[in-house]
Amino acid sequence: MKHPVTTGQESSAETQTLRDSVELAMNNYFEHLDGQDVNEVYQMVMSEVEAPLLEVVMRYTRDNQTKASQVLGLNRGTLRKKLKQYGLL
Repeated sequence: MKHPVTTGQESSAETQTLRDSVELAMNNYFEHLDGQDVNEVYQMVMSEVEAPLLEVVMRYTRDNQTKASQVLGLNRGTLRKKLKQYGLL
C-alpha cells in the first residue's frame, strides 16, 4: 500500500510516496559518494529514519505510548527501548 508523503511545501499534485522519497534519497546518497567505500548502509538508513518516525508518531498520539505502540505495531516495551535509544524519553 502506497501512502503519499508531503513536507508541507509542495502542492497536492507534487506528493510522493514514502518509497519514492527513500529511493530518491538513496540514489542521491550513492551519487555523492565520489568513490568512497561505504558499509552498513542498512543500519545508517534505519537510524536516520527511525528517530523522526518515532517523534512524529509520539506527537500524533500526544505521547501516549500505548497508542503509539499500536500505531507502529510494536510491543510497548520495544517502543520504550527505542524512545530511550534516541533520547526521546
